[in-house]
Amino acid sequence: MTGQLWTIAAMAEAMSAERVGALPEGVTGISIDSRTIAPGEAYFAIKGDVHDGHAFVEAALKNGGGVAVIARSHRAKFSDDLPLLVVPDVLAGLVDLAKASRARSHAKIIAVTGSVGKTSTKEALRTVLQAQGKTHASAASFNNHWGVPLSLARCPSSARFAIFEIGMNHAGEIEPLVKLVRPHLAIITTVEPVHLEFFSGIEAIADAKAEIFTGLELDGAAILNIDNSQFSRLRDKAKASGVSRIVTFGENAKADARLLDVALHGECSAVHADLLHHDVTYKVGVPGRHMAMNSLAVLAATTLAGADLALSALALAEFRPAAGRGVRQMLELPGGAVTLIDESYNANPASMTAAMNVLGQTAIGPRGRRIAVLGDMLELGPKGRELHGGLAASVAANKIDLVFCCGPLMRALWDALPSAKKGGYAEDSAKLESQLVAGIRAGDAIMVKGSLGSRMKLIVTALEKNFPSGADADDLTV
Repeated sequence: MTGQLWTIAAMAEAMSAERVGALPEGVTGISIDSRTIAPGEAYFAIKGDVHDGHAFVEAALKNGGGVAVIARSHRAKFSDDLPLLVVPDVLAGLVDLAKASRARSHAKIIAVTGSVGKTSTKEALRTVLQAQGKTHASAASFNNHWGVPLSLARCPSSARFAIFEIGMNHAGEIEPLVKLVRPHLAIITTVEPVHLEFFSGIEAIADAKAEIFTGLELDGAAILNIDNSQFSRLRDKAKASGVSRIVTFGENAKADARLLDVALHGECSAVHADLLHHDVTYKVGVPGRHMAMNSLAVLAATTLAGADLALSALALAEFRPAAGRGVRQMLELPGGAVTLIDESYNANPASMTAAMNVLGQTAIGPRGRRIAVLGDMLELGPKGRELHGGLAASVAANKIDLVFCCGPLMRALWDALPSAKKGGYAEDSAKLESQLVAGIRAGDAIMVKGSLGSRMKLIVTALEKNFPSGADADDLTV
């Protein structure tokens, strides 16, 4: 079988699975979605919060799946002639397969966590490393109790590098995941006041992020942001976990990967840095000081993983943002174009500030304005309204001309804004659409951001529908 990821024999052994029906020799991949499954992939019938995957087994096989992994409790529902692997629990079976994947892997493995920048850093690592060897990385933001084992089980045995994003919103969630991945390198991008609904304070968040050290390989290294307020706490936690090598990044003069200078542009950044005693100048293909800072962690990690530093730095010019995390496009309006920056995937106070910093650097037309369209930041606990109102300082600092707000928490920002900067307010994103569509004009730069639950993607979709895209702004010559 071309492109075989697993043999059926290896899968069955790893999961202690019962074999049923006419099974293929192997599978080309692993899927948990019957709608997008590719020919020859294995379908894992995971029970989710809303749907039970067992309801879609036959659809997955009809759509080309080679075999379905099902729970023993559902066995009676399916014909004996269907290709099945039967396990006591499907998610536990996926975890067992992930363990087998880690055991057979010879890749240098990097794990990434942090309050902000996990996915972007993971994607930057992918961009850099895939130019130097076969590289596997987590898809999208697959960073939770099912996303991490799924990503690890998908890792080809031939990969030279593997990158896994590990997330959490409660204490105790990272430790079992990192012990599954067992990385050689662990990056914590930053620790910020997010998920405060579930934590007593930022120190508790740092302790939860520090769980990543518990699964680090004995000869591994932790890569930490020396400028972060929680650096000393993280460093001490790393040492207590037996981590012998700690590599730092930031502007601090003691940083191992030190930012010496950065030129921020609307679509990219030019960075001058001292990287592990090497003087390096390079371009990062996405804008923002936060992206420039995290590029230091990327280059430190790739160098420690055995990649060539010069080639890694060169590859960062090709890095592009992931969907909903700063992707740009040009929308056509009568009389000219509008730049749309889609930051709709998620938000917290730190990432919201970073996004407004980028908007402040974005070029506008002769009559254009910088417009922020902001939805609620969720899971902030009792300080939610205060943190939303505090965004007014970022609005002022970045010379944002107009702000549209939606959601009950964003009302605090709306009330804190001077009247000249108030573009429109609504209770939710759907009700804000018409106000925004009517309020923009040629030359504007619009940034849309909010927590996933705020459904800010509806705003992006409405703008795309009303003003068809002329070009991908990231591809324009500047």
